[in-house]
Amino acid sequence: MFARLSTVMPLLAATLLGASLAPAAQAETTVQSCNRSVSFATPPKRAVSNDVNLTEMMLALGLADRMVGYTGISGWKTLDPVMRAGVAELPELSAKYPSKEVLIGAGADFYFAGWNYGMKVGGEVTPETLAPFDIKVYELTESCIHIGEKAKVSMDDMYNDLLNLGRIFAVEDTAEALVAGYKDELAAFAKDRPEAGEPLRVFVYDSGEDSPFTAGKYAMPTALIEAAGGSNVMDDLEKSWATVTWEAVVERNPEVIVIVNYGSVTAEEKRAFMRGNPAFAEIDAVKNDRFVTLEYVEATPGPRNIRAIKTLATGFDAARADAVSN
Repeated sequence: MFARLSTVMPLLAATLLGASLAPAAQAETTVQSCNRSVSFATPPKRAVSNDVNLTEMMLALGLADRMVGYTGISGWKTLDPVMRAGVAELPELSAKYPSKEVLIGAGADFYFAGWNYGMKVGGEVTPETLAPFDIKVYELTESCIHIGEKAKVSMDDMYNDLLNLGRIFAVEDTAEALVAGYKDELAAFAKDRPEAGEPLRVFVYDSGEDSPFTAGKYAMPTALIEAAGGSNVMDDLEKSWATVTWEAVVERNPEVIVIVNYGSVTAEEKRAFMRGNPAFAEIDAVKNDRFVTLEYVEATPGPRNIRAIKTLATGFDAARADAVSN
């Protein structure tokens, strides 16, 4: 409960700060959204965000009063007490991906989503299909790899989204204060940590038993792991979230396994699956029972990435200490 409160307070503080900054008259604002430039004559007033992490970015910026709803949270079972309180005044318009009709019916003028975060390439809901209905789209930076070239993921991807949302909604001061605070918090945390040695080999286990679904070069966990002193054993996978083979995991012999917790299969069930399968018995992480759990909202781009880095770093430090004592 205490850990939950440590997240609630910054969100509430940011909400209050954002609420105190009434939208002012502004000139047209243009931001880069993946491979497009999107212009806004005025800040949106009827926004919809998809997925728990994108919605949490909106809340952190104090934008709940500019929203008419959210989508894609309960269908994936990612609504925790923090988010339940944050979106209490907003309707969930769709349990999973929204249809075009859902967004039009809500009177939305803005949709914050991403590729495989509420939109699919060639799908019904895209920036192009929503444009005739005056619904503008801002795309999650992490997801841009699905439609073009992109640099390797970094924490700047998440900061970039907050700063761009700040410009779109004319709450730049709030966005800049949030990002500066996150950077200061991580710098202070890093300063107090013991000196790290070689990066630990880390595998991200999202889901799947026949073949694991994991994070590659462009998915946020790679940036989180590196910030915490590790190295994603799949960081040469030229994808964001993707399926690999168990043989590749065994071959790369991770020292720590990060489990992403969401949906109907619990983190403990995923851990038990790996511990109970003889094929994984010689993996260092399994042999030494070195698992770290991140909630879905921590592992995907959003404000809780800061806490995720601390969780990973603490787990990595414990793994190093355990290795030395053994």
